[in-house]
Amino acid sequence: MPNYLDKRGLKVDAALAAFVETEALAGTGVSAEDFWSGLESLVSRFSQRNRELLKIRDRLQSEIDDWHRSHGPATADLAGYEQFLRDIGYLVEEPGEFTIETEGLDPEISSLCGPQLVVPVSNARYALNAANARWGSLYDALYGTDAVSRDGDLAPGRGFNAARGAAVVARAAEFLDDSFPLAKGSHRDVTAYTVLDTAGVAALVLDTTAGPTTLADKTQFAGYREDGGRAGILLVHNGLHAELVLDRENPIGAHHPAGLADIVLESALTTIQDCEDSVAAVDAEDKIGVYRNWLGLMTGSLVERFEKGGKTVERRLNPDLTFTAPDGKPLVLKGRALLLVRNVGHLMTTRAVLDAEDRPIGEGLLDAAITVLCAKSDRTNSRTGAIYVVKPKMHGPDEVAFACEIFGAVEEMLGLKPNTVKIGIMDEERRTSANLKAAIHAARERVFFINTGFLDRTGDEIHTAMEAGPVLRKDDIKSERWISAYEDRNVLIGLACGFSGRAQIGKGMWARPDDMAEMLKQKIGHPRSGANCAWVPSPTAATLHALHYHAVNVFEAQKRRHNEPTPGLETLFSMPVLDATTLAHDQIVRELENNAQGILGYVVRWVQQGVGCSKVPDLNNVALMEDRATCRISSQAVANWLRHGLVSKEEVTDTFERMASVVDQQNAGDPLYRPMAGNFQSVAFQAALDLALHGADQPSGYTEPILHARREKVKARDAV
Repeated sequence: MPNYLDKRGLKVDAALAAFVETEALAGTGVSAEDFWSGLESLVSRFSQRNRELLKIRDRLQSEIDDWHRSHGPATADLAGYEQFLRDIGYLVEEPGEFTIETEGLDPEISSLCGPQLVVPVSNARYALNAANARWGSLYDALYGTDAVSRDGDLAPGRGFNAARGAAVVARAAEFLDDSFPLAKGSHRDVTAYTVLDTAGVAALVLDTTAGPTTLADKTQFAGYREDGGRAGILLVHNGLHAELVLDRENPIGAHHPAGLADIVLESALTTIQDCEDSVAAVDAEDKIGVYRNWLGLMTGSLVERFEKGGKTVERRLNPDLTFTAPDGKPLVLKGRALLLVRNVGHLMTTRAVLDAEDRPIGEGLLDAAITVLCAKSDRTNSRTGAIYVVKPKMHGPDEVAFACEIFGAVEEMLGLKPNTVKIGIMDEERRTSANLKAAIHAARERVFFINTGFLDRTGDEIHTAMEAGPVLRKDDIKSERWISAYEDRNVLIGLACGFSGRAQIGKGMWARPDDMAEMLKQKIGHPRSGANCAWVPSPTAATLHALHYHAVNVFEAQKRRHNEPTPGLETLFSMPVLDATTLAHDQIVRELENNAQGILGYVVRWVQQGVGCSKVPDLNNVALMEDRATCRISSQAVANWLRHGLVSKEEVTDTFERMASVVDQQNAGDPLYRPMAGNFQSVAFQAALDLALHGADQPSGYTEPILHARREKVKARDAV
């Protein structure tokens, strides 16, 4: 049982209280008395309204369920459906023309475009790697992935493959020619990169097999540095930097005519340190781990040591990079991504703190108070003093306004200037995407990004239209026009609200971390659409995705799109229902197996080990990044087919039992894993099955209530 301490009428877990008072408050100028008094005020002021907003969600869903039972899918009467949504308050009146008013944003948010990482802040190693992913080796990213073919002579082996290395260098030269073209010739023919100083002004000269030349645009030469026999040439394009690393003593540089040992790209400009979908934080112990890592990132003190290849490796935040600019002045570039923190949404409560009536307080309130408190100790992150909080799973503008009011109260309790806390709006719930302009208006003084979360958005679409009829198969949903309308509306509404050159318009995750060749083909669509950033699953993916922001000038793309017509609500609400007669029995079985295996593969590690984000192989052994958003889709899809009779409870249960053996085999190499096959009463298996069998009854189709309850049960059992 938790040991609680009384703090201004709140019952606070003793370990959490100690963390706040001895670590988080240090050096902030905020006293323990003021902090606990402020938290109690937050709980008293906002808890009831939080509960009321959740009741509105339930009421609206109930009325939508009734409408579908009477009228069928929305596509049967789109005009009537839209009017119905207005009548019940689901749709609100759209505000007139306006421009967001957010001030004090860092250039990584307002004027630079590039990849965005999302990482569980609960894992210190991953959190540090992501923070340090501001810069990444292009050579390593190409050599170590399928971005360069692995066929024939190019197949990687145990040792260095010279043919593969040559292919990497050739591909990198193509990038240089495209982004930093020469006045004549190609980078592949360069035999020396030389910085010449004339009258105190440095210039870049390139010797080639055809004679000396320069960059076609000499202003792309941004600086240089030297360290013994190693030199760096700094170039810039579309606001992003690339460093040419020259080192003839390096094994790679020794075989390059110009000694080019690597190309280091400015990659993840921003990183979301996640307290939500990619973590499994169910109690005070877990929350302290999340908060402590976030605090360490803010103070610059976070260090992680681990064994790798028989050696102890230490990770800490990278320092800034110092170059000499062409005019001879020092040029300092940030060595780390700008860090954002994602709080939890409005739904969940936490027993880490109990109110005066012994009720768990809103977890979002605790996150707001403590993550902002930790960010008050920022030493290395924002140059403007801004604190960037991503707020997920908000339903409509009233909930956005509610979050902004909470942040305002947190600023007051911590002695921060108004609007220091910026809000990132995850456009991932149906009511928010349908009312996006009003949601932005509600946060117009502090909004710093809008980001499409198409995974949660799909899960919410399925749940909202649960009673409309059978849902399409997951792969078929991806090509539906409502998805493209949703993505287009996000960009076009953002542009209409003045985001260009001021705030981020973001896009969602690439979910196949081992499939970089396909990512390079597809994900260029995000900057072409006018998105300032898009999510990637790893530092390596960030470096490869950075190539897209050299290939596309996002601000020019935004100019081209600015006057495009915005898709209407009739398209946004156009998802059809499935004609079940078009599917053969084996297609239904296969889809059910695919969903069951994905749910089990994710949930078993969540519940057993507290792993919130996993690389889970599917039935074809293709590794997919799974978090609660992907789990939400799969569980809602099964629940929908169960509701409409495409599958029975017995078929669902039987399929989960068969897929448990598959998941057991896929995890056979994990010494911490506990098999499920033959142990179908295990907590993990029952949690996964409940997500499917009771998915239609979960609030908004979320997975958190079931997962948290089952993880708490496992932790309590293991503690005995």
